[in-house]
Amino acid sequence: MSERPKIRVLLIDNHPLVLDGLKAVLETFDHIEVAGTAGLAQTGLDIARQVQPQVVLMDINMPKLSGIDAIELFRNDLPQARVVMLSMHDSREYISSSVMHGAAGYVLKDVSTDEIVSAIDTVAAGGTYFSSGVFDALMGERAEEGSDPLTPRERDILGLIVAGRSNREIAEALGITAATAETHRKNLKKKLGIATTAGLIRYALDHGIISKVR
Repeated sequence: MSERPKIRVLLIDNHPLVLDGLKAVLETFDHIEVAGTAGLAQTGLDIARQVQPQVVLMDINMPKLSGIDAIELFRNDLPQARVVMLSMHDSREYISSSVMHGAAGYVLKDVSTDEIVSAIDTVAAGGTYFSSGVFDALMGERAEEGSDPLTPRERDILGLIVAGRSNREIAEALGITAATAETHRKNLKKKLGIATTAGLIRYALDHGIISKVR
């Protein structure tokens, strides 16, 4: 059996204790390589250009350049790198802003190590990841009943899109064909007047629609 390829991860946080602790824990996983660490977003970007990480775990509140503002810089300079925000903030404003700037995930700092690793694995594979605490926060701030024009099935489809599922995976989860899943995806965009998947995710976050299925 071939060895599982390592996922190269860059950690960015201006709190040394958090940075050192996270690095020490992640290095206990054989399939994860901590390729570098930084205390500032700009420093992290400079390091990323050298080490070419697959996943960037980054705090939001940092001096000089915030994590949210840095997302677009990473996307422009290293489009292959997937950025996951690691934050203590569970407000919809922070979450939605992160997604609209291009983050592939949002994880709260109080989650277990296993959940952080799940986030790394998921986004490295091309998916999106929102931790359980983010789900709870969004559901606690749901929009008023009647403001959402989607049917229950459309909400299910959108929730799975937010979870990073492909049309084939959506089809398997809901017992439909991949072609039907693709049709639902297109109809959602048309119905909501949204052109991109990022826009669909923003809508889902604003309306408390997010799938807990991993």
